[in-house]
Amino acid sequence: MKNKEIKFEDIWDDKRKEGVKEFIATQSAKQSKEQKLTNKLLSIQYKLEDYIENDDENIKVMKILDFVKMYLKALNLTKKELADYFEMRDSNLHKYLTGERKLNAEVALKLSAFSHTKPEHWYRIQIKNELFELRKEKQKIDAYKKYDYRNLVEI
Repeated sequence: MKNKEIKFEDIWDDKRKEGVKEFIATQSAKQSKEQKLTNKLLSIQYKLEDYIENDDENIKVMKILDFVKMYLKALNLTKKELADYFEMRDSNLHKYLTGERKLNAEVALKLSAFSHTKPEHWYRIQIKNELFELRKEKQKIDAYKKYDYRNLVEI
């Protein structure tokens, strides 16, 4: 007697896939606007947390701005409105969000309160992106050997 291997297609055929899609659509239609928004915001939070936890060196680098844009889109707000809400100039906020300026505690806490996430998450995005930069530069390590202390001090 020969064992037959069960394949994914044997269980999840097109009919079952359509049934699941219909069920999801039906349940989604029953949700209130508030619940739909909550789900969108949770989805962004999970993306943020996944990004922080992912150790894959080939992952696409995402700036703080990328995550803030997701929140703004879900909430139908502009970056200018957020800057005003944060009592900041839009250009200053933009510099923090793009990494041109280092995130400080005040901005991290504002982002945290706004997005209902931990302030540490925003710092961890910044640190992760700095590590990506370090890895890129590390490939040019020979160019930095001229900074060896032995070249400055006679031994």
